[in-house]
Amino acid sequence: MNHVMSVEGVYNHRLASAVQVDTLHQSPRPTGEISLIVLHCISLPAGHFGGQYIRDLFTGELDHDVHRDLVDLKGVKVSAHLLICRDGSVLQFVPFDQSAWHAGASEYEGRSQCNDFSIGIELEGTDQGLYASAQYEQLVQVVQVLSATYDIPVDRVVGHSDIAPGRKTDPGTGFDWRWFKDAL
Repeated sequence: MNHVMSVEGVYNHRLASAVQVDTLHQSPRPTGEISLIVLHCISLPAGHFGGQYIRDLFTGELDHDVHRDLVDLKGVKVSAHLLICRDGSVLQFVPFDQSAWHAGASEYEGRSQCNDFSIGIELEGTDQGLYASAQYEQLVQVVQVLSATYDIPVDRVVGHSDIAPGRKTDPGTGFDWRWFKDAL
């Protein structure tokens, strides 16, 4: 089922049309700046879609013993502002005025600590796989609203691979940057 919805806007630093999920995996933005959008991909276990595992990871509730691929995530504290699922549904874990823990060791235009000034959007997918059309449709709407709300130019929408080259490859070779940038 396709859950692409009209993105209604941002209210109190939350996307009005997203399902809100609380997490402690966040921190205050040191300067309040929001000037970059970073695209990622995630699937848990790797290559498996659907289910609660991503949600549980981002909220610190992941049962690492249910699958051998999850054991390495024990003790990891990560989150994103948004997760766009394969069907286009959107979950929000962290309000945009707070830092989500998505970028790790990162640098953009000579500035480190990208979590401090970026919005992290996870796409349910893999570095090598293709993304669903519902995800692209939803991502375009979300980025348009975020760009307008926080005055972020569309050329400041980057991949995790752009801010952590050599360490990260997401959103990966299956992400159609040309289509996405043209659609914006």
